Amino acid sequence: MYPYSVLINSLIGFMFEQTFRNIDDVLWKEAGCTTELDYTEQTSWLLFLKYLDDLEQERALKAELDGKRYTYLLEGGYRWSSWAAPKTAAGEIDHDQALIGDDLIDFVNTALFPYLQGFKQRASSANTIEYKIGEIFGEIKNKFTSGYSLRDALEYIDELRFGSQEEKHELSHLYEAKIKNMGNAGRNGGEYYTPRPLIRAMIQVVRPQLGETIYDGACGSAGFLCESYEYLRQGQLTTQQLADLQTRTFTGKEKKSLAYVIGIMNLILHGIDAPNIIHTNTLTENLSDVQDKNRFDVILANPPFGGKERKEVQQNFPIKTGETAFLFLQHFIKMLRAGGRAAVVIKNTFLSNSDNASRAIRRELLSSCNLHTVLDCPGGTFIGAGVKTVVLFFEKAPFGSAQGAATKKIWYYQLDPDRNLGKTNPLNDDDLKEFVDLQATFAETEKSWLLDVAEVDPETFDLSVKNPNVPEAAPLRDPQEIMDEIAALDRESAELLAGIGGML
Repeated sequence: MYPYSVLINSLIGFMFEQTFRNIDDVLWKEAGCTTELDYTEQTSWLLFLKYLDDLEQERALKAELDGKRYTYLLEGGYRWSSWAAPKTAAGEIDHDQALIGDDLIDFVNTALFPYLQGFKQRASSANTIEYKIGEIFGEIKNKFTSGYSLRDALEYIDELRFGSQEEKHELSHLYEAKIKNMGNAGRNGGEYYTPRPLIRAMIQVVRPQLGETIYDGACGSAGFLCESYEYLRQGQLTTQQLADLQTRTFTGKEKKSLAYVIGIMNLILHGIDAPNIIHTNTLTENLSDVQDKNRFDVILANPPFGGKERKEVQQNFPIKTGETAFLFLQHFIKMLRAGGRAAVVIKNTFLSNSDNASRAIRRELLSSCNLHTVLDCPGGTFIGAGVKTVVLFFEKAPFGSAQGAATKKIWYYQLDPDRNLGKTNPLNDDDLKEFVDLQATFAETEKSWLLDVAEVDPETFDLSVKNPNVPEAAPLRDPQEIMDEIAALDRESAELLAGIGGML
């Protein structure tokens, strides 16, 4: 027999899942929404306003119990309970008062969104929820064209509750599934989604601790920050530790508007009320301006693959290159505090590219940090991305360390799930368990080995993945040699058949 709490959580999960299906059905029929990106975008702003209303109601109730007066962030007519879901005395939607049709669309486009956009100018600082409100609604657009479809979506969203941690947990799972579907749908949605089993494995190796600061300068949907939060909030935490997780632990930066909004919503659903996600192009920051106070204890990131940056952006970096990911890697090396640890996903070609910039960055990484682990990921790890990747694990030695920061040995692990990865067969946690276990001792196996950096070519700094425990494949034969052999076999066969024919 299942415990009562398990049954309740299962019921909550089922109800929320059905609600999300209903919302998707409404969006599918809405002419203004044509892709999974649109579905996620429109669901996000509706969820945010419902979350904000639940948060305000909770704060107002607490203030009343304390005998205090609560001042709402949103003025009366702009609150969810006023325009989105006005209720009767019985707690049902008051359809006589609820806006619908063109009136609803007109209110959202000409009154609600401009009002919410104004919060950015009125906020006391960028770290407040008021500022996030202004940022979100300054970057996102209402794509509902039918006020009847929007009315249906509002009433489904109103069924959701953000009151308990269990409710937020269930909603976060559903939202993550929506982000994953957005990535699977193609276009640029895949930029926002890193497989969660890979993220969790990276976190297990890096092992962030309570009190440390965690940073992702290309955070997308904030998957690394969300999973780090889940990792750190396990067990019995003090009030101060919980407060630190809310306000001082996580920092993310994101350039793209939709990803920024999704990242904020994702962190909110995981339990962080006012996420410290900054809407900015990280690469426009000049590395020479970075001070120790700007650095972080832990960096976890998957910067964009294949991007090309303008020359004015390249000027912010000591090693000039147009490759977005390689500039980000320089940024992460600089932003890592002495004694800090990092795990960064990057194209596997970074390890062997022969251009001057790639060689210089590899030299810088090996000399300024201890690149202790390289995880070689198979094709298909990233759904929709046609590139192979590796994960670089490195750390900066503390100041005064006798051994220095320079890399001495690199432990490689070749991930082989023994199946073709893809949309219907994605990476899972079990696939990475052996890697995490072996990495703790840098054990050498058929899939893992150590490279002595002293043996690396000082001219090329080639760090490409070459498993010494697997026999090299026989070299490909010359095509002409193959053709000659086929011709010889054909002649031999003809002679044999002629001989047989003469015997008949």
